[in-house]
Amino acid sequence: MAKIERKYLAHYIDAAVNGEAAYEQLGKDLEEFSPELSAQVETKKNILGNTSIVISSYEKTASVEPFYAEKDSALFNRLQAIIDDELVLDELKVNVVEVKLWDAKEDGVYPAIREEAYVEINSYGGDTTGYQIPFTLHYTGKKTKGTFDVSTRVFTEA
Repeated sequence: MAKIERKYLAHYIDAAVNGEAAYEQLGKDLEEFSPELSAQVETKKNILGNTSIVISSYEKTASVEPFYAEKDSALFNRLQAIIDDELVLDELKVNVVEVKLWDAKEDGVYPAIREEAYVEINSYGGDTTGYQIPFTLHYTGKKTKGTFDVSTRVFTEA
């Protein structure tokens, strides 16, 4: 069985400020993007010497670092608005879509999961390589299965 190359698991973030979705793909300057599940694990040992393990929830996060600002980027404009206006609470809410590019349903349409997340800006500025805005996505666990058309960048619920 052939291994799946990393480039076939795509991640898009909805950078729209108001109105229609504006999905932008993450990864241009990223060498790694790995959502961390951070499971809530409880381990108990009973009087018989047996161990029971209960995984009750996940606190999924993902770090986007570096993120280099580009004038034409909807995501840059969204992140800059968060910085300029010091947005909080629901103003930080976005949708992130994970697309499985190895499993086409039809030409250019792939299975996907859309998940709600909140954007936390870690810092901004950076070094001489360019203006950077590293951020962390905090996923809420609200997921919707569907498909994603990579040419039109439209998510359709299943």
